[in-house]
Order: sequence, then C-alpha cells, then structure tokens
Amino acid sequence: MQTSVSRQQALALLHKYNAEPFHIQHALTVEGVMDYFARELGYGDSADFWSRCGLLHDVDFEKYPEEHCKKAPELLAEVNAEPELVHAVCSHGYGLCSDVKPEHEMEKVMFAVDELTGLIWAAAKMRPSHSVQDMELSSLKKKFKDKKFAAGCSRDVIRQGAENLGWTLDETLERTILAMRSCEEKVAKEMGE
Repeated sequence: MQTSVSRQQALALLHKYNAEPFHIQHALTVEGVMDYFARELGYGDSADFWSRCGLLHDVDFEKYPEEHCKKAPELLAEVNAEPELVHAVCSHGYGLCSDVKPEHEMEKVMFAVDELTGLIWAAAKMRPSHSVQDMELSSLKKKFKDKKFAAGCSRDVIRQGAENLGWTLDETLERTILAMRSCEEKVAKEMGE
C-alpha cells in the first residue's frame, strides 16, 4: 500500500491542528514506531503508508478532543488522504471513541502501540538516562503494573491491542521498546532537543 500524502503535507496538517509539543512528539514517535514495525513485519514496501498513519493518527485530538476520530476524516480530506489512511486513523480509537474496527495488521499494530508509546515515554522520562535505549522489559512491566503511574495510558487498551495481534503482553512491550529505540534520536532532533 502506497500513500499519496507526502510527509511534508502530513507534517503541515499536523502542525495546523496541533500546537502542544507533547502531541507533536507523540505523533512523531508513533510515526517512527509504525515505520519500524512495517519493516519488522515484512511490509517494507508500505513503510511510508504505515508512517503517515502513525504521524496523523491523532490529527484531530488537540483541537477536537470530544470528536476524536470523528473529525479526522474531514481534516484528512485537506490532504486528499486515501480511504485506507482515513480508515486506519479512525480505527485506532476503536471501542473508545470510534466504531471503526482495526482490520489490517497495520491498524492492529497502531491500536496496540498508541497507548503503549505514551507509557514507555513516561517511563523513560523517569530513568536517569531519560531514554529508552537502556530500558529493560522488567522495569517497564513494573510501571505497567503500577496503575497510578501514567494513569492516562489505558492498560486494558494495551492488553487488547496485544491480543488482537496474537502477541503476548511481554512480546508487545518488548517489541515496542525496540521500535522506540529505533526512532528516539530522530524524534528528539525534530523536536529540537
């Protein structure tokens, strides 16, 4: 699957509707994680499409939180996003704010990693290194079990995401740590850190 939306168009659209550095960083992180998984899971020829879906998955969240995943199609039409990209973006909120079900493996990956990247990022910020590069699965599992830590990151959604992919929770956590390691430096650079 190729995408007609260039990265430049996607970034411009993201910045048009998002100003909070946290939201931009999250979008860039999910973009990098989706690129990693596209290549890791044998979809290298679709890596741009996977990346663009990751970059734009929360395009409507900051300005339209009450209409998250419902306003997205209208915003994505501004860059003539193909129906598959719109479906993918809307499906990441399945059961929460959307009735669009993740069907393709890419959509299932995005559903699983969206909340999880937030949890991993919060855990990384607590580390002396402030990085995922030296994060161990065991330390992330402790943070995962602590319901007060990054309480906004739904453990149920992460578990459901792993289940939808047919991965164990540990496998999902570990693979997503590796995915975030692959893009951490690039995201920091783009954020001007």
